[in-house]
Parts: sequence; C-alpha cells; structure tokens
Amino acid sequence: MAEKKVTSYVCTVTEEQAEQLRLLLDGRGWKFSEQPYARWKAELEKTNVVAYNSGKLTVQGGGTEDFVTFLLEPEILHTFTFGYEEEPAEEAVDPHGGVDESGKGDFFGPLCIAGVYADEVTGPKLRAIGCCDSKLIKSSKKIMELSAGIREIAGNGWTAVVIGPESYNRLYAKFGNLNRLLAWGHARVIENLLEKVPACPRMLSDKFADERLIRRALLTRGREIRLDQRTKAESDVAVAAASILSREQFLRGMAKLEAEFGIELPRGAGPQVKAAGRSLMERFGASVFERCAKTHFKTWNELTGTPVEGGESW
Repeated sequence: MAEKKVTSYVCTVTEEQAEQLRLLLDGRGWKFSEQPYARWKAELEKTNVVAYNSGKLTVQGGGTEDFVTFLLEPEILHTFTFGYEEEPAEEAVDPHGGVDESGKGDFFGPLCIAGVYADEVTGPKLRAIGCCDSKLIKSSKKIMELSAGIREIAGNGWTAVVIGPESYNRLYAKFGNLNRLLAWGHARVIENLLEKVPACPRMLSDKFADERLIRRALLTRGREIRLDQRTKAESDVAVAAASILSREQFLRGMAKLEAEFGIELPRGAGPQVKAAGRSLMERFGASVFERCAKTHFKTWNELTGTPVEGGESW
C-alpha cells in the first residue's frame, strides 16, 4: 500500500523565527495576505503557511512535505525530525546498503556520513540488537554500544566519512549549497561501500534533495547502482544502522574538539551554542570558528557581527 502523503503540519515558532521565515518566503516569490489572529499568511502554488500571533505555525497543501523537509526544518527550526518513525519496519531484508548523516544541523562539530550493508542474514541481527533512528537514542553510551555491535555484525560491510569543520567550510565554499555538499558526501560513502561489497544491488538514503545531485557526484561504480531516496528512510534497518554509526562519529568528533578547546560544545544552533561561541571568541578570536564550527550558519554571522550575504544562512 502506498504511503499516505502528509498535507498538513503544525509547530511552534518564536517571533524571530516567524520574521526570518517571512523574509525568506518573500525573497522566493510567495504571495502574502492578512488573516485574523495571524502575523502573516503566505501562499505559493498549492501550499499555504500561516504564522499566528500565538506562535503557532501551520503548513497546508500538497507541498507540505517538501516545505517542512527542505526549508522549514533546515533553515528555520534547525531540527530534522519530520516524519520519523519510532522503530525500523519489521519486513524481510533484501540485500541493500543504507546511508545516513549526522551533524548537518549542528553549528559546532563535523558532518559525518555512514553507510551499512544489510541482507537476509545481517538485517535481522541488526534489528535484534536494537537498531533504530539514532535521533530516538538519547544516550551517548548506547550509541557507542550499538555502533560496536553494528560493526561486529556488518563485518566489512560498513564505512564512514567524517568531514571536520575546516574541511567542511572549504567544501561549502566550493559547493555553495548544503544539499550539494551532502550529495557529495553521500556519493563518497556509496562508492566506499560498493568497493567493500561490490555485489550490493541498491542504496537507500533519506530524501534530502533532488536525487540527481547524488547521481552527478557518483563515480563510475556508483552510477551503475540503483539509488533510492524516501522520507522516513530511518525505518529501514540498514539506514537506521548507518544513522547510529554516523552519530557515533559525530560524538567522537565533538569530544575531540572539546578536548582541544577546553570547553563544552552544545548541540544545535540555539542560545547555549551562542554562549559557548562567545566564550571561544573571547579566548581565541573569531577565526576559531573555522576550526570548530560551520561558518555558513546564521549563528556565525550573529556571533561575529558579519552581515548575511545571500546563499544559505541557518
């Protein structure tokens, strides 16, 4: 049975976030109108968005899924939880690889992408140890334990790419777009996993952008494989395992940075992150962010007093 499309979404935003979203939509050609008890209402094609005075934000229409996944969450809310299921689906495991990433919504730390191969033998074992979307696992200790189990079960069938802050900032300057950078990273993981498991017939990842971005970034071996993208991909056991390995690599990267700079680095891009950023600037100067953070985030502009200039700004 086909998965039912989501056509409505509700969340809470701050007054600042509502204004940021209004400016973003205005720059992308959305049409604005008034609505009772609302700051503004915006419409484009078959999707409408209303920001209420109470802080409630509603999204309705055929473009709801893409709006929340590719615009609202990454550019305004800085969360990536839309549509996630609680546990991997209990279904037969055909041979395939799963790819997922960690760190893309965090100002501090690396971007980590991992891939895991699962089949009719290893898939049930991965489920049995508790593989699920890593966002549902709050304990770092549990992430480490599961990662060890995943590597033991997968054997040679796993790989990870860690893009530290300095490399990340160079790559972002080159690509000029997060989705292109993500596609490049996913493609490298796919190529590495295919080198280890040449017989892997297909790859699955969460839907974050136009599939053609990944296709263009793949090398010769990867261009021959079937590539699938879908929302809620973490319900697949291979993608769930990859999400855990990528989170493990992110946690290790954060621990290394915290040891280097002698300060706790919070997750996300909120007030605690800004407070840590101010402390770092006082000790090391603004250039420190090139070594420990993602400098295309709006957080960097706010901390350094640098005006936002086009492109993406989180």
